[in-house]
Amino acid sequence: MTEARFDVVGIGNAIVDILAQADDVFLSKHDAPKGTMIWVDENQSEAMYNDVGPAVEASGGSAANTMAGIASFGGKPAFIGKIKDDQLGKTFAHDIRAVGVHFVSQALTEGLATARCIILVTPDAQRTMFTYLGASGSLHADDMDDDLITDSQILYIEGYQWDLPETKKAIISACETAANAGRKVALTLSDPFVVERHRNDLFELVNRYVDIVFANELEITTLFSANSFDEAIEALDGRVDIAALTRGADGAVTVTKDTLVQTPALPQGKIIDTTGAGDLYAAGFLYGYTHGEDLKTCATLGALAAGEVISHMGARPEISLKDLAIKFGH
Repeated sequence: MTEARFDVVGIGNAIVDILAQADDVFLSKHDAPKGTMIWVDENQSEAMYNDVGPAVEASGGSAANTMAGIASFGGKPAFIGKIKDDQLGKTFAHDIRAVGVHFVSQALTEGLATARCIILVTPDAQRTMFTYLGASGSLHADDMDDDLITDSQILYIEGYQWDLPETKKAIISACETAANAGRKVALTLSDPFVVERHRNDLFELVNRYVDIVFANELEITTLFSANSFDEAIEALDGRVDIAALTRGADGAVTVTKDTLVQTPALPQGKIIDTTGAGDLYAAGFLYGYTHGEDLKTCATLGALAAGEVISHMGARPEISLKDLAIKFGH
């Protein structure tokens, strides 16, 4: 196999996050189950934005956050996603390139606005998301950069993409390209409601293409309709090479056909906002994996990155993850 130019190429929604504090009463007012992601249209998004208090804008998107995390470790990530040539689109493009992610996707000049996600953070640090997909939902097969995919060790995709039929086709095409080039495919399940809506399709994707799956406890049990975490682990049964499973304060479990590695959570201070915890766990894990580290080290790097991102508002690291890893002896 030829050497790859990039460690990981992520395909996902190019979103600018709008983060605000909220309480349970506000969530109830908007019929929002805490800790979930809810799709909204542009009008609903505008109404929500007008109803929240002071907010902070920061580029986000699950796979984009993961790529930003890999860059912070000193890795070589790339990202494929759709933006419009508007203010939020310019913000997204600037931010992702500024942190060291290769991003050359062409911006739309007309049509839907750049995607935004209003993230309400409650006092218990849980985040509830209202996502308007806008331009990011127009990602089609002709946006897939086959050369970029074949020139990356790993293709990383979001479960969120399965809510969009055309994008789903594009992702499957990208998986075919990666598989034909002998590259690995990694999937993050994203959200338990996404898994519920698309269980059969995601199950098929895992069986056909996925080498590495990322999920939290609820997502993996939902995928296998399991009654417990242990039952879900049994159901994995070698379907993927690696399952990197997070359990919040209980740390993480890495499962292969032959091994099970447990890793503690590594918070760096008070937990402020859990937005991006799973994204950054994947970043640390994939950075370690693409640089030849053993599974325990991969999981530890993931825990370090997740611990950093939950210590502040926003879904991307505020300090160098490379320096943080060195501080912890990695």
